[in-house]
Amino acid sequence: MDKQINRILIKDAAYVITMDEKRRIIRDGSILIENDLISAVGKAIDVTQSDVDTVIEAKDTVITPGFINGHCHISYAHATRGIFPDDLGDDYLVNVFRLQDSMTAEEELWTSLLAITELLSYGTTTIMDPGSTKNVDVCLDAYESSGIRMITGVQLADAENPYRMKVYSHEQALRVTESFLSQYNGSLEGRLYAWVMPFSPEYVSGELLRELKVLSDQFNVGCTLHINKAGRLASDDINESPVIALERFGFVGSNVTLAHCLGLSDEEIDILASTNTAVITCPTNVVKNGGGYGQNFPLAELIESKVRVGIGTDAGNNSNLLETNRAMYLAAVLTKDATGDPAQIPAEKALELATIDGAKALGLESHIGSLEVGKKADIVMYDTLRPEWQTLFNPVNTLVYNADGRSVKTVLVDGRVLIEDYIPKFVDTERLIRKVQGIGSTMMKRNNVSFPSKWPFV
Repeated sequence: MDKQINRILIKDAAYVITMDEKRRIIRDGSILIENDLISAVGKAIDVTQSDVDTVIEAKDTVITPGFINGHCHISYAHATRGIFPDDLGDDYLVNVFRLQDSMTAEEELWTSLLAITELLSYGTTTIMDPGSTKNVDVCLDAYESSGIRMITGVQLADAENPYRMKVYSHEQALRVTESFLSQYNGSLEGRLYAWVMPFSPEYVSGELLRELKVLSDQFNVGCTLHINKAGRLASDDINESPVIALERFGFVGSNVTLAHCLGLSDEEIDILASTNTAVITCPTNVVKNGGGYGQNFPLAELIESKVRVGIGTDAGNNSNLLETNRAMYLAAVLTKDATGDPAQIPAEKALELATIDGAKALGLESHIGSLEVGKKADIVMYDTLRPEWQTLFNPVNTLVYNADGRSVKTVLVDGRVLIEDYIPKFVDTERLIRKVQGIGSTMMKRNNVSFPSKWPFV
């Protein structure tokens, strides 16, 4: 028996920003979806309402591809979000991992679901959680019920560290990763991607990185790694910058995506370009922590060198926000401010970072990142009858510089409506918020963690 086709017509949007190869912006545009794929995009689609199962009236909306957040810790941060004072310094990460280490699997499930709800509500449809979820088997329920598209894996370290990360032997790390890839990659009807996820070169040996890269090649999956401008590879006496060391150990290539990457040298940029290694930048994290984004992250230079670059937000208790819209805005304006050149990272490039460039950085551009026939129906509809959208003449400029996730009205992933008229369809949001508030209070009590307000509560 032929599979039944479900057709959805999104009709008469003010603008459809396709992000296709020609970067077409379609006035009075419509999109036809058949099951999980886009089957038509254009001004007038030759179907009658009797030919479709659902019609979504899109008048006064701007439609974009779903945003892609390439580095976003979702499993722990929301439970204790906003507790850390600005002057905590180096104690910040120690406290983060201490609190996370005490979480139960059920607590991680609810906290993950709240993060996913926020992300989807603000127009992010694909995320990479870089290995920090400890109980993926339990949190799978959150991924499935929400309908999010996501990448995750096992966070790996084989050296002692101050962050309570489990220390694996070399063989254990390979065995655990292989098992995870075999079990989860391609599950949830293809929406879940399992990757190789060593934590950071300071706590992962070069030899383990080499073999993990071989494993990712064998399974045809991606791998990711946190990179900053400090430190060298664990168990390596050669004092060289991280990207140079990664090239020496073969942890570069078209299926490698490095996160953060502040302080890259020209030599390192050349290595990234020549090896087709991708970078995810998290401006929300850098600017919140006083990292000098415009001075220390060479976004324009990476783009000029044709390095694949996407955008992320890091963690909800680090950058404190998960909104890809605002990360996109910051990438544009901080670069302009640092260089004194308003032509740097124009609105069009900023939007590419959050959509098609983000898809390329994750190796998923054949499936997501633009609104084209044959691609996944991951779609965001912005409500333009709001003050921040007016007046509306250039929808790209307005989206990048004026608007934010608060105007996201409707969101689809795989052709399934997840957010409708601002309301998540997969969860009772108020109940979820109250649940996670209680989890956070319990976590802080059992860890005897408290950071009193600097102003008095009365």
